Amino acid sequence: MNLKQLKLIDFRNYKNKEFDFSKGINVVWGGNATGKTNLLEAIYLLGLGESFRARKIDEMVRFGNEWGRVSGLVEDGNGEKKLEVMVTNGEVSGKRVAKRKYVVDEASKRRKDYMGNLPVVLFRPEDLDILSSSPDKRRNFLDQVLFQVDVEYVSSFGVYNQALKRRNRILDAVREGVATKHSLTFWNGLLIKHGQVLTEKRSELVGFINHLWGRSDLFINLSIEYDKSVISERRLEQYKNEELAVGYTLVGPHKDDLTVEMMMKQNGKDEKKRDLGRYGSRGEQRMAILALKMGEIYYLEEQLSEKPILLLDDIFSELDEGHEAEVLRVMEGRQVVVTTADEKNLELFGKVKKIKLG
Repeated sequence: MNLKQLKLIDFRNYKNKEFDFSKGINVVWGGNATGKTNLLEAIYLLGLGESFRARKIDEMVRFGNEWGRVSGLVEDGNGEKKLEVMVTNGEVSGKRVAKRKYVVDEASKRRKDYMGNLPVVLFRPEDLDILSSSPDKRRNFLDQVLFQVDVEYVSSFGVYNQALKRRNRILDAVREGVATKHSLTFWNGLLIKHGQVLTEKRSELVGFINHLWGRSDLFINLSIEYDKSVISERRLEQYKNEELAVGYTLVGPHKDDLTVEMMMKQNGKDEKKRDLGRYGSRGEQRMAILALKMGEIYYLEEQLSEKPILLLDDIFSELDEGHEAEVLRVMEGRQVVVTTADEKNLELFGKVKKIKLG
């Protein structure tokens, strides 16, 4: 997979800008507020159809404008294709429009049919907080990987979350005495059917990463414990009184979590697993996040038979020498777009395409 060209129109700080990329390493460098992370965000948007940092879609539109556009020319084993994502504030020329529009070779697509055209893996300093932050951040890691390879997962994820919202409203209505418990039956069925798809596919992804780590000298002491919240008729019945009391659904994959654990030696021989999110040092957490990203890279490659584009946002300021070397090794033979504010870091990459901003 290769992103050949990128064009940004009224996206973030870019009015009208084009970039050409090499098939290898592309280093984007410049001072603060020159648009380095905005450039990676545009590529990520082109790949997954959403931002990795915007709280609202219209934050991506250049200030004072109604819409912005990101388009790219992508080359894979089947030839070239043009991808485009348009973002708006919901109104253009006085008319209400969708806030996002996805296009492949001039044909409009739904997001679930659009994803997978440009697989990407993003690694940024903020990822180091995944282990120690809230469970939704860890669920999101699994989801973003699976969104790029599995249409069934995308579909079940959408149906599940819509059904969850409806069921929660009904639970609240039952608690208030304006609906009956029988109103839950249909939504229970939807949650169980699609929730089981999410659980099964998340389990497969976790199993893949654990197997990968088990064959790695660098990560062999690490493992993921997938704390799945199984949804079934029995469990919904088990928690029905508690759910009616609080007015929302207490079981299901929206409550899943995972922990990354390290096997530790005790007394020179006994082994014990330690949760790195709670008890790991900053260095150990860096290693664990790097290991997760490695798992993401190789999972996408196996599922898609294509190498994803690596997006690295100023991560070398956070890595020690050993992990820095591992990242540089993984960059070999892949298309990479890496940002840095420090011109000295250019020496790390050797002969590469350099893109100067500012």
